[in-house]
Amino acid sequence: MEKTREQALAWEERWSVPTGVVTLVAVALLIASAVAISAVSTGGDAEVLRSVDEETSRVWISSILEAFGFALLLPPLYLLFRAAATRSTQMRGQLVGLVVAAPLFFAAAALLNAHATTEAADQFLAGEAKSTLSAKEAAADCREERDDLEAEEFGEKYDQGSSPQADCVATMRADDEADNAIGEASTRGLATGFGLGARLALAIGLFYACLHAMRVGLLTRFWGSLGMALAVAALLLLVQFTLIWFVYFGLLLIGRLPGGRPPAWASGEAIPWPTPGEKAAAELEAEDGEAIDVEPLEPDPDGPPDAGDGDADGRYGSERRKRKRRE
Repeated sequence: MEKTREQALAWEERWSVPTGVVTLVAVALLIASAVAISAVSTGGDAEVLRSVDEETSRVWISSILEAFGFALLLPPLYLLFRAAATRSTQMRGQLVGLVVAAPLFFAAAALLNAHATTEAADQFLAGEAKSTLSAKEAAADCREERDDLEAEEFGEKYDQGSSPQADCVATMRADDEADNAIGEASTRGLATGFGLGARLALAIGLFYACLHAMRVGLLTRFWGSLGMALAVAALLLLVQFTLIWFVYFGLLLIGRLPGGRPPAWASGEAIPWPTPGEKAAAELEAEDGEAIDVEPLEPDPDGPPDAGDGDADGRYGSERRKRKRRE
C-alpha cells in the first residue's frame, strides 16, 4: 500500500505542472474560439447563414480552436479523478470514462456543428431549402408582432422592401427556410447527439470528481462546491462558465495559488476539511487550553520592607515621633 501511494504521488508530481499548463492553454483556445466566431451575425437564422457564407474561414477556425480546447480539458479532468480515487475507497473507478468522454464528445460536436452550419448556408443561398411557412401564415404572425410593438419600432425593425409588413413576411419566410436548411444538414443529428452526450458526461463526471476531491481534501470547500454547481450549469447549456473553475485548477496544479495547494496533495492521503462545527469546537478547545504564564515577582531591594518590619499601624521605614507637650 505504501509503495502504491508513493507511486501515485510520483505520478502526480510528474504530471501536475504539464497538466496545469495544458489546462490554461485549453481555456485560452476556447476564449480565442469565441472571439473568432464573434464576427458571425447573431440575428435571425437567414441572416446568420448569410454571414456564415461570408465568414466560412472564421467558422472553421473557431470550430477547430474549440475542438482542440475541449480536447485539452481531458488531462486535468483525468488527473483530478485519479488523484481523488487514490485517496478515497468510495469512488467508482468505472466513472472515469465520463471525464474522458466529455472533452472528446465536445470536440466532435464542435467540428460536426461547423460542417452542418456551412452546409446549411450553401443550401440556403443556393435556394435548395424550402419554407414550410406560407405567406398567409407569415402575414398573420407579422400582424400579431405589429400589434405587440409600437408602429415606429415595428417600422425600424423591418425597414426593407416596399413596406414594413412586406419586409416582415419576407424575413419570416427566409428564416423558416434557413431553419429548415440547418435542420436538414447531414451532420446536424450527430452534432446534436454528441453535444448532448458531452454535456451529460461533463455534468456527471465533473460533479462526481469535485465531490470526492473535496471530501478527501484535494479541493477546498468553496472550489469543490463551485465545481459541482458549474457541472450542473453545463447541463443547462452554460458550459462556458466552467472555464472559471478550470483556470483555478490549472493555477493549482502549477502551484501559482497564493495559499498553495491543499495538504492532501503532498501527503497522498485523505485529509478531510473540518466541518464548521468541528472548526468552532477546535477553536474553543484551543482557547480553553491556553495557560497564562505569570512570572513570580521579585522583591524590590529598594522597596518597602515586609509588613513585619514595620510598626503596628503599617507605617514603614520611619519612626514614630512623639510630640512633647508644653506644660
